[in-house]
Amino acid sequence: MKNTSVKAIQPLKVLALILCIGALPLVSGITGCTTGSREKQSTGEYIDDHTLTSRVKSALGDDHQYKYGDVNVVTFKGVVQLSGFVNTSDQKSRVGDIARKVKGVNDVQNNVTIKE
Repeated sequence: MKNTSVKAIQPLKVLALILCIGALPLVSGITGCTTGSREKQSTGEYIDDHTLTSRVKSALGDDHQYKYGDVNVVTFKGVVQLSGFVNTSDQKSRVGDIARKVKGVNDVQNNVTIKE
């Protein structure tokens, strides 16, 4: 009788071991993508930055005074980097001001070049 109960428990142990080993990549994958560092973004930071980039681009597109088709917007950890070309120094200043006023922007690096 002892031998029969051992045989019945053995498949359960194997199944439990398989489930634990199978769940390990899932658990480590979930915890691995939640933390960021100075050089890397967490998933949440990436989504937030993508949203900020869209908001800044929209704000630039809504400006009635100028059109900023040649200005590129990249966001990393709430810092918006502007690059590209404008015609005047007033346009360069305005691009930076518009970006700073967007909710959620921590800082703006205005690397826009004035065309000569």
